[in-house]
Amino acid sequence: MTIVDDSTTPGLAGPPAGHGPRRDPAPLLPDPRPVRVLGTDTAAVFDPTLLHEIHRQLVLGRRYNQQATTLTRQGRLAVYPASTGQEACQVAAAMVLRSRDWLFPTYRDTLAVVARGVRPIDALTQMRGHAHCGYDPYEYRIAPLSTPLATQAAHAVGLAHAARLRAAARPASAEDLVALALVGDGATSEGDFHEALNFAGVLGAPVVFLVQNNGYAISVPLSRQSAAPTLAHKAVGYGIAGRLVDGNDALAVYSVLSDAVAHARAGRGPVLVEAITYRLEAHTNADDATRYRSAHEVDAWRARDPVTLLEQHLRAAGLLDEARATAVAREAEELAARMRAQFDAAAQPDPDSLFTHVYAEPTAQLREQAADLAARLAADADYDDRDDRDDRDDRDDYDGGGA
Repeated sequence: MTIVDDSTTPGLAGPPAGHGPRRDPAPLLPDPRPVRVLGTDTAAVFDPTLLHEIHRQLVLGRRYNQQATTLTRQGRLAVYPASTGQEACQVAAAMVLRSRDWLFPTYRDTLAVVARGVRPIDALTQMRGHAHCGYDPYEYRIAPLSTPLATQAAHAVGLAHAARLRAAARPASAEDLVALALVGDGATSEGDFHEALNFAGVLGAPVVFLVQNNGYAISVPLSRQSAAPTLAHKAVGYGIAGRLVDGNDALAVYSVLSDAVAHARAGRGPVLVEAITYRLEAHTNADDATRYRSAHEVDAWRARDPVTLLEQHLRAAGLLDEARATAVAREAEELAARMRAQFDAAAQPDPDSLFTHVYAEPTAQLREQAADLAARLAADADYDDRDDRDDRDDRDDYDGGGA
């Protein structure tokens, strides 16, 4: 294959350009060390109002995770992949987007979905096993939660590219939207991740990828997934910019993500942000994390809890007193109470909805399955009716015998 030099006249074959890079990789290389704001002079330039809102969202997010975990233990959620310890990434992802932007979350990102305005019970509908998605993606501009790893990354690229094509065709109604795709470190080992970044780079799509590197793909450590210097370095191979940030430093995540979104929105190309973080809980309630990581490791990361780190900074700066802390804690308890009330009032799903939206027109196999389910439900209802009649007869016999 001949590598054509950039100076070659289009349409004409020129001399080989040699073995040097076709593009200078230096501007694409990620930060040599994770970006941090807390503990640096940069923290002092943040607007106090913004600091208070980030702190508020973190506290609400932590309580949300705790309540969802409790609901799972009560059997009211089939499964819950907690983002405890990763709240800084979740909150920042929601806060840096405009209302017209799109968020593409994974199954672990329900906190980001809630922070963007979706009711907790609707964000958790999939975890209840009641529906594929409990909210209207078009209303909130949030794609359905993605359980297969990295598939939503390609969707984000497609939507962002399509929006840009539409804007070019209809300038009067153009939206300079950005798509933000959330992925975990395990997703970077998937082919869909490669395809998404490759298309994003080639198309120059206005998309940002946030890799929440919590160190494990379920039980597989990062060292068994990738030999790259950092996951952010993967960006260079696709011709896009890479950033590396301390994912437990809420101010740093907010700052780096804000810059990345602005970069993409300005038409300067996609950005891959790797946030170094840690999930303090197990992969899900069905996982025994003690089998692959030590209590010492968890404790070391617990000392870098993103909520605690920001609170320490705010208190030291005189921006968080007991009255404000109490008010935020009270609001978090109100959120937890609303979650419990929403679950108490939730209706059971219609069994027929299992067959809705599978195909535009139900197939013969689907119709057969629906008829079989209807027959089984009718038989169960008949059995329950007979059982109730038997119970009433037993009570009548007992009452008559006692007389």
